[in-house]
Amino acid sequence: MKFTAVPLNAEVDPDVQLMLAVQRGDRSAFEQLFEKHVRGVVGFAAQFVGARARAEELAQDVFLQVYRTRARYVPRARFTTWLYRMVTNACLSEVRRADHRSRSRLLDDSVNHGVDDLGSLADVATRSSEDALLSQESLDRLRSVLDDLPAQQRAAVLLARVEGFSYDEVAETLSCSVSAVKSLIHRATVTLRDRMQEEQE
Repeated sequence: MKFTAVPLNAEVDPDVQLMLAVQRGDRSAFEQLFEKHVRGVVGFAAQFVGARARAEELAQDVFLQVYRTRARYVPRARFTTWLYRMVTNACLSEVRRADHRSRSRLLDDSVNHGVDDLGSLADVATRSSEDALLSQESLDRLRSVLDDLPAQQRAAVLLARVEGFSYDEVAETLSCSVSAVKSLIHRATVTLRDRMQEEQE
């Protein structure tokens, strides 16, 4: 199925233009999109599911899905919003698997993507008590707290605070309302702040 109209924002998003080229059969355009976004996708998935190896597998699955569904692509939003909707859905499915909690949930040392961003997230969670930069030990504790958040809250806070998505984009990604996104992020932030304060006591 071919697209029928391209919204104005598609003209200023080079990734949308690449995806439209993929839709026309340009494999090099797909390779460009893959090279540009694979590291971010793996990093996001690793923070979400807590395992680098599984995150890499999920990323491969997502990009395969991108290519397989190229004919149905319609650029209604930024390409990254569409891409991360697939990534988030894959991560949500993974963490809901019955055997997920039986596996190791610790991030391995090779997961470096998002460390600085996690520091920013930690600042959001703890700013009521201190403004000092968090130590690496604190970042490790924060990862553990993130891993314990309900899946929807984790998705919302990672998309908004780490990936920099607007609330509208998070809502589009999670297929919910903006007010629901605000509620998810509020509850997640309160939990993060409380748990971080508990760790510091």
